[in-house]
Amino acid sequence: MTGPFETEVKIPIKDVETAQRLIESGGYRVVEPRTLQSDQVYDSPDSSFRESGRLLRLRSENGGAILTYKGPVVRGLPHKSREELETSAADGATLRLILERLGFVPSFRYEKYRTTFRAAEEPGIVVLDETPIGVFLELEGPGYWIDRAAETLGFGAKDYVTASYATLYSDFLKQHGGPPDMVF
Repeated sequence: MTGPFETEVKIPIKDVETAQRLIESGGYRVVEPRTLQSDQVYDSPDSSFRESGRLLRLRSENGGAILTYKGPVVRGLPHKSREELETSAADGATLRLILERLGFVPSFRYEKYRTTFRAAEEPGIVVLDETPIGVFLELEGPGYWIDRAAETLGFGAKDYVTASYATLYSDFLKQHGGPPDMVF
């Protein structure tokens, strides 16, 4: 990520073992070990926040909390790029109360096991996400780096997914059914 903008793509991959082999063969090493992330998305009661293309998320991870605002996606790019503002706190319960007092309501919850990799002197990160709907690589960094890293890992623009996990899960539910939230 450069500045307050996040630029990323997801790439679906067969399984964790295949992903780890590819990532390590590309010269990437673990910088943040596998951890469970539990994400609660908040919206206005009439869903207008989400409908405007914005996202408000409270992530619980390793006993702490991260509040994230994401702006609308910049259209016309091969990668997903949008404003991203984050702040962390030790007390997620207080952040939840603040969001609720501001009128936001929980709208979608999702979980994933995430491992983060980086190669020396590289401007981006490779993330391995294990989700209830499959395994994904996420490449996050400048667009030129995403394309180069994808090629190094054996992928190209045709493999890019720019949809959110909420959208991917909604598509999954249409085919397979399941609970309203994407949790283990």
